[in-house]
Amino acid sequence: MVHAVEREFPWIGAERVRDLSATWTAFDSPVSLILIDAVFLSEIDSCSAQLARFHPAAMTAVMQDDGRRRLSPDEVFASRVLRGVLPMNLKLDVWLSVIRLMLRGGEYFPLAMFQPYLNNGMPHSDAKELKPAIKRQAALEESGQLTCREIQILEMASQGLQNKTIAAALRLSEHTVKIHMHNVINKLGAHNRTEAAALFHARRVAAAGMVPSADRPVISTLT
Repeated sequence: MVHAVEREFPWIGAERVRDLSATWTAFDSPVSLILIDAVFLSEIDSCSAQLARFHPAAMTAVMQDDGRRRLSPDEVFASRVLRGVLPMNLKLDVWLSVIRLMLRGGEYFPLAMFQPYLNNGMPHSDAKELKPAIKRQAALEESGQLTCREIQILEMASQGLQNKTIAAALRLSEHTVKIHMHNVINKLGAHNRTEAAALFHARRVAAAGMVPSADRPVISTLT
């Protein structure tokens, strides 16, 4: 894993440590991303103060290995620290794209993690928490006449993912993703993919009633 990351991102230094306490120190360069094994999931919140002290700009995500116990959304979202899940069974190019997304400050949660909720229905408390997000999505659909799938693809594109990666993540053909992107660009009146992503971000902010914040700079070290 370390070698693959360093080959893809030669400006990044990757280090591997055996326990969380080994991260409670300053490294040679600021840390941008911390990936933890799922076995440390129960410990991560108790270390939040130390992580914030030594690595204030770092994003923390948990690695999901299919050979081990599957993570549940309740476990992940109960954490005050975690901002993503990195599946270890992805194709290498897709896996590296998720790493790239996380290095840019983006969050990633695999669809398979939510499959039990999609199949069996979502608990009432979780459904209640999702209502604001559903309302924001409805506003986007109405204002831009975008379908749910188009919004999903545009959101992933706005995070820097390429069509090939989006297709793999959504289990679609790359051609289908291209068609959706073409439709999105036309519906939003944009000239290209980049402008469509910018318009999407502006409408999402307006729908959520939020004030845009500056993007966090990417720091050049991965641990």
